[in-house]
Amino acid sequence: MPEELLIRDYAPGDLPVCRALWAELTQWHRDLYDDQTIGGPDPGGYFDTYLATPGLRGPWVAELGGRVVGLTGLLPHWGECEIEPVVVSSGLRAQGIGTALVAHAVAQARAAGHTSVTVRPVARNAAAISFFVRQGFDMLGQIELSRDLREERPTRNGPHLTLHSLRLDY
Repeated sequence: MPEELLIRDYAPGDLPVCRALWAELTQWHRDLYDDQTIGGPDPGGYFDTYLATPGLRGPWVAELGGRVVGLTGLLPHWGECEIEPVVVSSGLRAQGIGTALVAHAVAQARAAGHTSVTVRPVARNAAAISFFVRQGFDMLGQIELSRDLREERPTRNGPHLTLHSLRLDY
Protein backbone atom coordinates (compact mmCIF):
# COMPACT_ATOMS: atom_id res chain seq x y z
CA MET A 1 0.00 0.00 0.00
CA PRO A 2 1.77 3.18 -1.13
CA GLU A 3 0.00 5.55 1.29
CA GLU A 4 0.40 5.37 5.06
CA LEU A 5 -2.49 3.80 6.95
CA LEU A 6 -3.41 5.36 10.28
CA ILE A 7 -5.85 3.87 12.80
CA ARG A 8 -7.11 6.65 15.06
CA ASP A 9 -9.96 7.55 17.39
CA TYR A 10 -13.24 8.57 15.78
CA ALA A 11 -13.78 12.34 15.78
CA PRO A 12 -17.13 14.17 15.38
CA GLY A 13 -16.01 15.45 11.96
CA ASP A 14 -15.91 11.81 10.78
CA LEU A 15 -19.68 11.47 11.14
CA PRO A 16 -20.68 11.90 7.46
CA VAL A 17 -18.10 9.45 6.12
CA CYS A 18 -18.80 6.93 8.90
CA ARG A 19 -22.52 7.11 8.14
CA ALA A 20 -21.63 6.43 4.49
CA LEU A 21 -19.47 3.45 5.52
CA TRP A 22 -22.36 2.14 7.63
CA ALA A 23 -24.70 2.54 4.65
CA GLU A 24 -22.21 0.61 2.51
CA LEU A 25 -22.13 -2.20 5.09
CA THR A 26 -25.93 -2.21 5.18
CA GLN A 27 -26.08 -2.43 1.40
CA TRP A 28 -23.73 -5.43 1.55
CA HIS A 29 -26.22 -7.14 3.89
CA ARG A 30 -29.17 -6.10 1.73
CA ASP A 31 -27.51 -7.72 -1.28
CA LEU A 32 -26.41 -10.78 0.71
CA TYR A 33 -29.98 -11.40 1.90
CA ASP A 34 -31.69 -10.09 -1.23
CA ASP A 35 -33.71 -7.77 1.01
CA GLN A 36 -33.52 -4.05 0.27
CA THR A 37 -35.48 -3.21 3.44
CA ILE A 38 -32.62 -4.11 5.81
CA GLY A 39 -31.54 -0.98 7.64
CA GLY A 40 -34.71 0.93 6.87
CA PRO A 41 -35.02 4.02 4.69
CA ASP A 42 -31.83 5.65 6.06
CA PRO A 43 -29.31 2.83 6.46
CA GLY A 44 -26.45 5.16 7.37
CA GLY A 45 -28.52 6.74 10.14
CA TYR A 46 -28.13 3.67 12.35
CA PHE A 47 -24.53 4.77 12.89
CA ASP A 48 -25.93 7.43 15.26
CA THR A 49 -27.59 4.68 17.33
CA TYR A 50 -24.31 2.74 17.31
CA LEU A 51 -22.46 5.78 18.69
CA ALA A 52 -24.94 5.93 21.58
CA THR A 53 -24.42 2.26 22.53
CA PRO A 54 -23.68 2.07 26.27
CA GLY A 55 -20.08 1.05 26.94
CA LEU A 56 -18.94 1.41 23.32
CA ARG A 57 -15.14 1.55 23.12
CA GLY A 58 -13.80 3.50 20.21
CA PRO A 59 -14.93 3.67 17.57
CA TRP A 60 -11.75 3.84 15.58
CA VAL A 61 -11.35 4.81 11.96
CA ALA A 62 -8.81 3.81 9.35
CA GLU A 63 -7.41 6.81 7.54
CA LEU A 64 -5.55 6.43 4.27
CA GLY A 65 -4.03 9.48 2.63
CA GLY A 66 -6.04 11.76 4.92
CA ARG A 67 -9.33 10.06 3.99
CA VAL A 68 -11.41 7.86 6.34
CA VAL A 69 -11.81 4.47 4.64
CA GLY A 70 -12.73 2.08 7.46
CA LEU A 71 -14.36 1.76 10.85
CA THR A 72 -14.47 -0.55 13.87
CA GLY A 73 -15.29 -0.52 17.58
CA LEU A 74 -15.70 -2.74 20.64
CA LEU A 75 -18.90 -3.62 22.45
CA PRO A 76 -18.10 -4.91 25.97
CA HIS A 77 -20.09 -7.82 27.43
CA TRP A 78 -19.25 -8.88 31.03
CA GLY A 79 -15.46 -9.17 30.78
CA GLU A 80 -15.58 -10.14 27.14
CA CYS A 81 -16.13 -7.91 24.15
CA GLU A 82 -17.30 -8.01 20.56
CA ILE A 83 -15.70 -6.30 17.58
CA GLU A 84 -18.55 -4.55 15.79
CA PRO A 85 -18.51 -3.56 12.99
CA VAL A 86 -15.51 -4.02 10.74
CA VAL A 87 -16.19 -2.09 7.56
CA VAL A 88 -13.80 -1.00 4.84
CA SER A 89 -14.77 1.04 1.80
CA SER A 90 -15.56 -1.43 -0.99
CA GLY A 91 -12.94 -0.16 -3.41
CA LEU A 92 -10.18 -0.66 -0.84
CA ARG A 93 -10.90 -4.13 0.53
CA ALA A 94 -8.25 -6.88 0.55
CA GLN A 95 -5.44 -4.35 1.08
CA GLY A 96 -4.81 -4.87 4.80
CA ILE A 97 -7.11 -2.14 6.13
CA GLY A 98 -9.54 -4.57 7.78
CA THR A 99 -6.62 -6.52 9.21
CA ALA A 100 -5.22 -3.31 10.74
CA LEU A 101 -8.63 -2.39 12.19
CA VAL A 102 -9.08 -5.84 13.76
CA ALA A 103 -5.51 -5.83 15.15
CA HIS A 104 -6.15 -2.42 16.72
CA ALA A 105 -9.45 -3.55 18.26
CA VAL A 106 -7.86 -6.73 19.64
CA ALA A 107 -4.99 -4.71 21.15
CA GLN A 108 -7.49 -2.31 22.75
CA ALA A 109 -9.50 -5.25 24.15
CA ARG A 110 -6.34 -6.79 25.58
CA ALA A 111 -5.24 -3.46 27.09
CA ALA A 112 -8.66 -3.05 28.72
CA GLY A 113 -8.29 -6.46 30.38
CA HIS A 114 -10.95 -8.32 28.44
CA THR A 115 -10.63 -12.10 28.59
CA SER A 116 -11.87 -12.75 25.07
CA VAL A 117 -13.01 -10.97 21.95
CA THR A 118 -15.68 -12.22 19.56
CA VAL A 119 -16.99 -11.41 16.13
CA ARG A 120 -20.40 -12.32 14.77
CA PRO A 121 -20.39 -12.39 10.98
CA VAL A 122 -23.66 -13.49 9.45
CA ALA A 123 -23.66 -17.10 8.29
CA ARG A 124 -24.18 -16.13 4.64
CA ASN A 125 -21.05 -14.01 4.62
CA ALA A 126 -18.44 -16.65 3.82
CA ALA A 127 -15.88 -13.96 2.92
CA ALA A 128 -16.19 -12.37 6.38
CA ILE A 129 -15.97 -15.75 8.12
CA SER A 130 -12.80 -16.57 6.18
CA PHE A 131 -11.36 -13.12 6.93
CA PHE A 132 -11.92 -13.49 10.67
CA VAL A 133 -10.44 -16.99 10.74
CA ARG A 134 -7.33 -15.55 9.06
CA GLN A 135 -7.23 -12.96 11.86
CA GLY A 136 -7.06 -15.73 14.48
CA PHE A 137 -10.73 -16.14 15.38
CA ASP A 138 -11.05 -19.90 15.46
CA MET A 139 -13.14 -20.82 18.49
CA LEU A 140 -16.76 -21.61 17.75
CA GLY A 141 -18.78 -20.30 20.69
CA GLN A 142 -22.32 -20.80 19.46
CA ILE A 143 -24.44 -21.47 16.44
CA GLU A 144 -27.72 -19.65 16.04
CA LEU A 145 -30.33 -21.34 13.90
CA SER A 146 -33.34 -19.39 12.63
CA ARG A 147 -36.55 -20.20 10.82
CA ASP A 148 -37.99 -17.61 8.47
CA LEU A 149 -41.74 -17.53 8.98
CA ARG A 150 -42.45 -15.56 5.83
CA GLU A 151 -43.63 -18.30 3.47
CA GLU A 152 -43.04 -16.20 0.36
CA ARG A 153 -39.28 -16.01 0.96
CA PRO A 154 -37.30 -18.57 -1.04
CA THR A 155 -34.49 -20.39 0.72
CA ARG A 156 -30.95 -20.67 -0.55
CA ASN A 157 -28.18 -23.04 0.35
CA GLY A 158 -25.49 -21.35 2.40
CA PRO A 159 -21.80 -21.96 2.96
CA HIS A 160 -20.63 -25.14 4.65
CA LEU A 161 -19.52 -24.36 8.18
CA THR A 162 -16.58 -26.73 7.75
CA LEU A 163 -14.70 -24.34 5.47
CA HIS A 164 -12.17 -23.97 8.30
CA SER A 165 -10.98 -26.02 11.23
CA LEU A 166 -12.52 -24.41 14.31
CA ARG A 167 -12.04 -25.11 18.00
CA LEU A 168 -15.06 -25.60 20.28
CA ASP A 169 -15.63 -23.35 23.26
CA TYR A 170 -16.68 -25.53 26.21
